[in-house]
Amino acid sequence: MKRLVVLFLAFATNAWAGDIALAELPAEARRTFTLVKAGGPFPYREDGKTFGNREKLLPQREHGYYREYTVTTPGAPDRGARRIVAGNGGECYYTADHYRSFKRIRE
Repeated sequence: MKRLVVLFLAFATNAWAGDIALAELPAEARRTFTLVKAGGPFPYREDGKTFGNREKLLPQREHGYYREYTVTTPGAPDRGARRIVAGNGGECYYTADHYRSFKRIRE
């Protein structure tokens, strides 16, 4: 039981699923990443809104630290599930499954 608790705590403190190289992201995610780093312009009015990290999968920071941006999903009738979440410190995370998991983007 003690080992299970230790494993859970390790997961809870580093809950994103590793890193991903920028070059490994889908082309649409690379375009969104470039827009994020340039400060826009963004194609969706929801882009740049506060991401609350309610799932607690990213490192805990003060409210307003993270912003979310849409990664276009070809063929999707709406914004789709893919996002880039950017922190005020310059770090960015990619999610392909609408915040169920994240990978930190390595430039």
